[in-house]
Amino acid sequence: MKLKIFQIDAFADKVFSGNPAAVCIMDSWLDTSLMQQIAAENNLAETAFVVKDRSQYHIRWFTPEIEVDLCGHATLASAFVLFNHYITDTETIDFYSPRSGPLTVEKGVDGYYVMDFPVDDLQNVESMSELNDALGKKPEQTFKGKTDYLLIYDSQKTIEEITPNFFLLDKVDARGVIVSARGEDVDFVSRFFAPQSGIMEDPVTGSAHTTLTPYWSKVLDKNKLSAKQLSQRGGNLVCENLGKRVKISGKAVSYLEGEIKL
Repeated sequence: MKLKIFQIDAFADKVFSGNPAAVCIMDSWLDTSLMQQIAAENNLAETAFVVKDRSQYHIRWFTPEIEVDLCGHATLASAFVLFNHYITDTETIDFYSPRSGPLTVEKGVDGYYVMDFPVDDLQNVESMSELNDALGKKPEQTFKGKTDYLLIYDSQKTIEEITPNFFLLDKVDARGVIVSARGEDVDFVSRFFAPQSGIMEDPVTGSAHTTLTPYWSKVLDKNKLSAKQLSQRGGNLVCENLGKRVKISGKAVSYLEGEIKL
């Protein structure tokens, strides 16, 4: 059996930046265990598997260790593959995730792809010593979303300087931990750590911006925001708060096309 595979750098306008994701467009679903093995073999933050069902494209995402509820950059990468290799007569793709419901991606302007995602449910919680110890600095505020913690700090410099203790961070009961502050050249900056999911630091995390966007929209009193994730590869995003949904926009470029032999 042979399976077509693409590797796309998402939230990037050139290769070797943004967040790489693998994408497999299939006629029917493989066993979950086999998809997990493929994701582990790829050893990227995410591998997306997509199957067309009538007018929708059903999508699932796997890290090297687990299946996740939502992934932004691999959805963006999947839309890029579909638009450029499979679909030429539409400007919008309707995805469906069994874990996150309906998701859409449309072609924007100037090479951007615009994702429409559900907003995260964010709750203010008490500062947690295990998080503070793992990150080496107490935040100004701590929030808990559906799957992640969000920690707000005083400056971009603080975000840049955080060096997590991943052994301690791995013990936190969450998909991952977002750290964020106001940006110097953009509205806000962030980083995302997820050793619990097999990813020490994710280069650019689209799904984290379903948490970040409503928070910074309220703080900065604006609905459209510019954002940067301060990983080594780095990535830029444009986010828009729509209330119960958020729009997250970014570019993508193709790095690899290949074939898996199973």
